[in-house]
Amino acid sequence: MKSTKVAFRYAKSLLEIAQEQKNVDSVLGDMKFLLQASEGSKDFDMLVSSPIINATKKIEIFEKISMDFIKLITNNGREEFLPEIARSFEAQVKESRGIVPITIISAVKLDDTTRSKIVAKVQETVKGELEIEEKIDTSFIGGFMVRMGDMQIDASIANQFNNLKQRLTR
Repeated sequence: MKSTKVAFRYAKSLLEIAQEQKNVDSVLGDMKFLLQASEGSKDFDMLVSSPIINATKKIEIFEKISMDFIKLITNNGREEFLPEIARSFEAQVKESRGIVPITIISAVKLDDTTRSKIVAKVQETVKGELEIEEKIDTSFIGGFMVRMGDMQIDASIANQFNNLKQRLTR
């Protein structure tokens, strides 16, 4: 919980600075690069979370990546939160641009008609442009699930069976 708050605050500050300097897209690119480095390398995670490597050495390494913001984070002893800050920054940029990310999870790839109907229903409840990610989860018997922020719409067959079971066993 604390790390999420830290990440949110730093990401918000970074977004404000980036907006003032009119370089949100550039900073967003840096944050995406940082996320890729973090998610693709255990060495990077070990570097940012290691108490053995001092801030000066970390800054030398980060300078090679050339991100001034990372220097600030490292000087404040918050480098372990960099991946979360990058994720939070990306989410805040999307929110400021009116982009609403949703994930549609289904057992099989949805046909265009079904996908369009789901997206249309979700769009009715949302202001902004939907950014749609589709995932296949073979553990689903059928149906679908839509995740949007903290909200989840579960129209999976398993969930419908569970609901029916609860009604019948009352």
